[in-house]
Amino acid sequence: MTNLGLKDNTMKIEYSKKADALYVYFKEKFVSSSREIEEGIVLDFDENNQIIGIEILDASERFGKSNIANINIENLAEVLE
Repeated sequence: MTNLGLKDNTMKIEYSKKADALYVYFKEKFVSSSREIEEGIVLDFDENNQIIGIEILDASERFGKSNIANINIENLAEVLE
């Protein structure tokens, strides 16, 4: 995996219009293996078999473009308590 500009445990959500793919990065680590859990939904794992990312293909068809553009992140204050 290339350097994504993430700190060790910083999460990142990225959308590729060209691939119509939504990717959620949980950690910046090398992808050791991947598993498609459903058509177009792939989990990426590190060398310790920990989930480090989720790729969702055909994202605009699954969720709609307006929903992708308006992702809400909620309850972050609870994490810091």
